[in-house]
Amino acid sequence: MSITVIGFDFGTRSIGVAVGQDLTCSAQPLSAVRADGGKPDWTAIEKIIREWQPDQLVVGLPLNMDGTDQKVTELARDFASQLAGRFHLPCALQDERLTTVAAKEYLFEKGGYRALKKGMVDSVSAVLITESYFENRPDPDKN
Repeated sequence: MSITVIGFDFGTRSIGVAVGQDLTCSAQPLSAVRADGGKPDWTAIEKIIREWQPDQLVVGLPLNMDGTDQKVTELARDFASQLAGRFHLPCALQDERLTTVAAKEYLFEKGGYRALKKGMVDSVSAVLITESYFENRPDPDKN
């Protein structure tokens, strides 16, 4: 049985969103959700969750290259905790180092500078976070 995962790239102004299936271990970008000073648009997030009916949520965990926390790391942890509490779904944290750089490279290759819109970068980052989650999660058949 396949599971649906909604991935989030948390930011204080914009939250990238992607939906993926573990059957293919791939994801596709959805429209980014606005955030106001780190406060997410919960109505928009609820609409996405109602539409896609995910089994799992995953939030990118922003870390420095040496693995230490950044200023926004604790905000991302809080966001993940709020997601789990509001929607009663499991919510995993996934290391997101370099996903924004990779997302920008991907979008630039596809459409040049015009493709580098903030919301699209965030949502492609969410795709990379979701796909990284699929690649790195424990295999339930090996337990």
